Amino acid sequence: MTAAPDGLPALAALDTARLDWQRDDTGEQAPRSLAFDDVYFSRHDGRAETEHVFLAANRLPERFAAWRQTRPFVVGETGFGTGLNMLCAWACFDRHAPPSARLHLVSTEKYPLQRDDLARALANWPDLAPRAERLIAQWPEPVAGVHRLWLDERVTLDLHFGDTRERLLRLDGRVDAWFLDGFAPSANPEMWHPALFAAMAARSRPDATFATFTCAGVVKRGLAAAGFTWRKVPGFGRKREMLAGEIGTPPVDDRRDATPWFTPPPPQRARHVAVIGAGIAGGSVAAALARRGIRVTLLDRDAPSAGASGNAQGALYVKLAADTNLQSRFYLAGLMTSQRWFSQLDPDHCLWQPCGVLQLASSDKAASRQARFLAHHPLPPGVVEGIDAAEASRRAGLEIAAPALDYPQAGWVRPAALCQRLAESPGVMFRQADVEALTRDTPTECWRLTMTDGDTLNADQVVIATATLANRFAQTRELPLQPVRGQVSQLNLPPGAPALSRVVCDTGYVAPAAEGVLTFGATFSPHDSDTALREADHAANLAELEGMLPGFVDALREAGAELDPAQLTGRAAVRAASPDKSPYAGPVPDAQAWRDAYAALAKDATRVPATPGRHHGGLWISAAHGSRGLASAPLCAELIASRICDEPLPLEQPLVDHLHPGRRLIRDLIRGA
Repeated sequence: MTAAPDGLPALAALDTARLDWQRDDTGEQAPRSLAFDDVYFSRHDGRAETEHVFLAANRLPERFAAWRQTRPFVVGETGFGTGLNMLCAWACFDRHAPPSARLHLVSTEKYPLQRDDLARALANWPDLAPRAERLIAQWPEPVAGVHRLWLDERVTLDLHFGDTRERLLRLDGRVDAWFLDGFAPSANPEMWHPALFAAMAARSRPDATFATFTCAGVVKRGLAAAGFTWRKVPGFGRKREMLAGEIGTPPVDDRRDATPWFTPPPPQRARHVAVIGAGIAGGSVAAALARRGIRVTLLDRDAPSAGASGNAQGALYVKLAADTNLQSRFYLAGLMTSQRWFSQLDPDHCLWQPCGVLQLASSDKAASRQARFLAHHPLPPGVVEGIDAAEASRRAGLEIAAPALDYPQAGWVRPAALCQRLAESPGVMFRQADVEALTRDTPTECWRLTMTDGDTLNADQVVIATATLANRFAQTRELPLQPVRGQVSQLNLPPGAPALSRVVCDTGYVAPAAEGVLTFGATFSPHDSDTALREADHAANLAELEGMLPGFVDALREAGAELDPAQLTGRAAVRAASPDKSPYAGPVPDAQAWRDAYAALAKDATRVPATPGRHHGGLWISAAHGSRGLASAPLCAELIASRICDEPLPLEQPLVDHLHPGRRLIRDLIRGA
């Protein structure tokens, strides 16, 4: 797979595994890879092999039983295959770990199985069926990147699709026990490479262990060169020997030597976290932290969803750049994460509808841009697909005169109801309060939140998620935020009005009606913070709707819909945007310390001091989500919660750095601004 201009693999559909099916020694169906001419698990007994090679040799039953740390135990795997190893590790964890323990599974896969093949392979073990069903229900499309799956309340799986070496090089996280799997070195020499062992070592925690079925010389030499100590132990079945071992002190992670400002702060105590702002950004962070057993106080000066997240209906969709860039990579990952997140949060579709979104190309320029996008991003049709006007009309349920991109994983959401649900998450206490100042108490390493009424609250850590007000605090005032006013319009539909089957968007959007109300818009007014409804904006939204779907508007008139701007209802709110239109998600930098430490960049951008970036300890921000918060906030919430809880992150390191709140400070230093 060729690399994109940002150095990451191209955004394209991965090749899926090509399989042949055989019977193993127990009579069960066993998949065999046609590409590597090798089996996915032992023909003798795949389940028993996994338990012997990976669970027992890594001493997982004993280590799980003794686990008392607040962070999760992390298992890393090279080669997910059928998922049997990960499901067995999960079952072992449930049998042996104490109730407070958590497990985080990280697995790479270059050739993912198709969903039906995955189900067929795992059907061999009925006792694993409930776990297999959770995995299969969330199985992602074959797109390179990190795909986070929530297997249950204590167990998370991050699937890193793509080349194993490249995936581990970009993994932001550390591993306690490795399953060094994959097809045999003789069948798959490309994977068993010195760079793989070096990446494993660099991503290991002190005293991390490993186990592998092979005793090949290339593996022993590669492990030793990377710093692992190996030993031969009895193998499984017909295989006389295998390898197990550990690494004492892993090598120093030097990936941020060129960008030391992005070095993350060390983990800190997080028994109680205060989240300021109860919109989608703050609510999703609060729920993510509470799921990890952290006590959360969620504060808002008004109520959940009082701000820009308070619309009754909003579109879950993204607009990706025609040429690959980090922003598009993030938003695509965010859309796929949101789809899985909503499926777990609301399987009955009370809060959202995954109806799909059509992005129209209603001009020659837009059509050319979409054609270029499709040429550069041959993604699976389950993610995005280019369709002609006739097919767009069929999928929308009404006449459309333009070709379109169809995003089947997108749809619409009830933001106000969603925020209320998040504020009521177990472990989250909502408090109506207006926080005006934050003070760090150095001796106790706690934050004191001072309210406008003089009341105070202490917390170990704080997450700021207050949209346009996120830089009102002394610690965040250097982060540039732009207010953007947006007004949506609502129309009560008469009986017999035409119905949309999908969200349709162009420069604006219209969603399928909810409870007989059609929502469309929204206006875009930068540097405007007025929330009073404007008849002129209703008129602009109507004009946009008619330009996008003229036949639909004609049919609404024929049905007797009241299309007078003066008669429309709606809602205006103010969103926050960053200068580069990507969110801020991460630790809050100490702006003055950065200016002092990296002043040399103003004269020579290659003069990078070996000084890690200084941050305000235990202070985080999730803001600048603009009009795409439904696609960005849940993933940013997982990013922040994972960093607070010392877990592997749900994004590759370059994307983590792309979202760092201090990126603008460095840009301005280099440009002399």
